[in-house]
Amino acid sequence: MIEWQIPLAILATIMLAPLVGGLLVGIDRKLSARMQGRMGPPIIQPFYDLIKLFSKDALVSTKMQLVSVYVYLTSVVLSLVMLVLGQDLLVLLFVLALGSVSIILGAFSVRSPYSQLGAYRELLLLLSYEPLLALFVVGVYLATDSFMVRDIFSLEQPLLLTLPLFGLTQILVLAMKMNKSPFDISASHHAHQELVRGVLTEFSGPYLGIIELTHWYELVLLLGLTVLLWATNVWVGMALAIVSYLAVIVLDSITARMTWRWTLQVGWGIGIPLAVINLMTMYLVRP
Repeated sequence: MIEWQIPLAILATIMLAPLVGGLLVGIDRKLSARMQGRMGPPIIQPFYDLIKLFSKDALVSTKMQLVSVYVYLTSVVLSLVMLVLGQDLLVLLFVLALGSVSIILGAFSVRSPYSQLGAYRELLLLLSYEPLLALFVVGVYLATDSFMVRDIFSLEQPLLLTLPLFGLTQILVLAMKMNKSPFDISASHHAHQELVRGVLTEFSGPYLGIIELTHWYELVLLLGLTVLLWATNVWVGMALAIVSYLAVIVLDSITARMTWRWTLQVGWGIGIPLAVINLMTMYLVRP
């Protein structure tokens, strides 16, 4: 990337990513409603909801909540910018994890049993999907001898042909990270069904709006990581990301919330073995 293009790429990422993420969330709501025999809200309803949240009073119980919200937003946006600029995937993973930990600390800082219980469950989710992301980065390194995102685009064949099982683990990560059923143990994606929103219970008004906005950035980031599996043709990679997202929506619509033990069993008992098998196969066939 030419030096003068870097600021434009950063600005475009910051401006366009929430628009794409908000539309994807709106499409998610519409498709989920249709699969349940309902009309559903308009596709741009998430933007109306966000505007309403930002129009409410800014109230927090502790200062740590305020810090956690802005650290969460900053870390996810920075991770997405690093992905767009083709930077180090390993550093990206650590920066992204910092945001997840910050929102957990914000929930723990409040003396609310619902908030703290949600924080414990969010921590369990973190332990379920972070190893899968870490193993994905290891797979990228074995395929490219580099942690840099830009080196993935120089491969002669798509990464998915080398890491086929990671196509499945990325779907698991997307479902867990976006709190989709059956992994919505810390805060259900379907807020209208919840009396208590777990890890998000004590966040309200514009601060809850910032968290929702960050979720949109995070959704684009996760789909961007899926695009990397077919980086030799970005359009095919985008189609792969859309198929993965649709698979998560269908999974969310046909399953109910499971226990935290079941979530860990899926992450550690299915996801990690799939990733390890793929890595072992790669290692054995390397010249």
